[in-house]
Amino acid sequence: MNKIFSAVSYRQPQFRAAIRMAYQLPSTVLISLATLATASGQAPPRAATALQAAPLWNPRTMRPVEKYDNAPALIYRLDTSPRMVSPHGAFISYQVNVDANGNNIVGDAANECSISVDPTNGNKMAIGWRQFNNVTSNFRQGGWGYTTDGGVHWTFPGVLEPGVFRSDPVLDSDEAGTFFYLSLLGSLCENMYRSVNGGQSWTELQPDGAAGGGDKQWFTIDKTNGPGHGFQYQSWDVSTCSSSGSAQFSRSTDGGVTWGTPIGVPNQAEFGTLDVDTNGNLFIGGIGDSNNVFYCIRSSNAQIGNQTPTFDQVTPVNMGGVLSGGGINPAGLDGQLFLAVDRSGTATNNNIYMLASVLPTGRSTTDVTFVRSTDGGLTFSAPLRINDDGLTNKWHWFGTFAVAPNGRLDAVWYDSRNATNNTDSQLFYSWSTDAGATWSPNVAVSNAFNPSEGYPNQSKIGDYITIVSDATGGNVAYAATFNFNPNRSQHEEDVYYVRVSPSGGGTPTPTPTASATATATATATATATATATATPSATTTPTPTATSTPTATATPRPTPTPRAGPTPRARPTPGPRP
Repeated sequence: MNKIFSAVSYRQPQFRAAIRMAYQLPSTVLISLATLATASGQAPPRAATALQAAPLWNPRTMRPVEKYDNAPALIYRLDTSPRMVSPHGAFISYQVNVDANGNNIVGDAANECSISVDPTNGNKMAIGWRQFNNVTSNFRQGGWGYTTDGGVHWTFPGVLEPGVFRSDPVLDSDEAGTFFYLSLLGSLCENMYRSVNGGQSWTELQPDGAAGGGDKQWFTIDKTNGPGHGFQYQSWDVSTCSSSGSAQFSRSTDGGVTWGTPIGVPNQAEFGTLDVDTNGNLFIGGIGDSNNVFYCIRSSNAQIGNQTPTFDQVTPVNMGGVLSGGGINPAGLDGQLFLAVDRSGTATNNNIYMLASVLPTGRSTTDVTFVRSTDGGLTFSAPLRINDDGLTNKWHWFGTFAVAPNGRLDAVWYDSRNATNNTDSQLFYSWSTDAGATWSPNVAVSNAFNPSEGYPNQSKIGDYITIVSDATGGNVAYAATFNFNPNRSQHEEDVYYVRVSPSGGGTPTPTPTASATATATATATATATATATATPSATTTPTPTATSTPTATATPRPTPTPRAGPTPRARPTPGPRP
């Protein structure tokens, strides 16, 4: 039966799970003192020291599978502090994972966020994330929040299924404003959820795990007027719940309720997203599992419901480097590949774009690079670096982008260019109005934060962030560590929303001065004033700028009255996987 989860209290009862499975991370990743200190509940040393002992690793050979490890934490959500509202110039980041009173929850963690926006009403949005009720446990659940006022205030009703391990949230919306939430279980099988009220409540569309799938899954919806209208397509990496162990793609022809038999993807391409052009052709981006080659893969017949999808075009793509893990994100990826199609109906219609944070040859840090195809994915342009600082020893990571309905491109990423310790990062933004031929000067849209603090017994801040664009700007969901947890003497991971746009503030500069402020009330969005002229990516030498760290004051609250909650169902222990 379908399960409907409405906006109820975020306080869930404790579940004392007895089963623990070894978290399958490569041992070489877990060698830093920072990791050991975090796992034992102690504050980690400065990230500059931690990164010296956090080597890069190949995500295709050393795969951090999302597995059940720690039981749910026995103590959580004892304290609150004012929610974080963090302005940076004209850009304002609003905390999303707040309690029923709109306050920060001290002691939890939230990361790996995906955003969905109602295309019929931009004030309605939902964000999903990995919810850790206490940083002493990496047991995670499917968290979500929604807004009805354009992202200024957020409601966090609770998790999708209390006491159930969930990870890798991916959200999307159809053209009518129905939201969908794809969630990964510890078995590496999935569920699709649907919301018809802007994310205020969700309906699980099939029994747990019956959506098939696998780790690092992504999905897209056919929003064209062709025969595949409303079809959903998903792909994942080679760690799957499929009995064959190699199938990485499936299709739903009934809005995510049932899913077809999984099939293989050419070159076992993984760690990439999917999109559909105006002709109904499906495109998958990814990097080959057994090589370092990126691919753009087309299926022309996936839109034909009575045909088994086949892949009729496979194009190798030079992105200027390869994907990596580790380094600034010790147990996680430094970025994934994002593919998106232009459906603007203008001269750039059906252009195919790909963007990723890649590790260039001979480098130990990443750049954000971009390519485009103007011939349906047959050929691609040479890779163009979007980060314009020209610094080869800095991190430009978690790059992602979106195509606006008018064809504008919006890209955001984490960037350490202003950090003397090469760890503290800011969210940066750039846009293009000429199909990616040139990009605007980069502008920081957030204050600096230390991504190595607040680890929930797991040394990463997730594996991705996301953006959805509209005619005037982009809506970004990202994780940051602005809030300070006095009980652990370190900052904590939380989810934030920020609106970016070409006219989002004063004249963009590569190195704006940070002015962090924690406030318990909403701050009005600044009026746009100037727009930077798009120019080809240039090399600049930014001057490191000291960044103040916003600190929220913790205020104790009365102990809440216990609530009755759902009884967790008995679940079989998934078998060990490589």
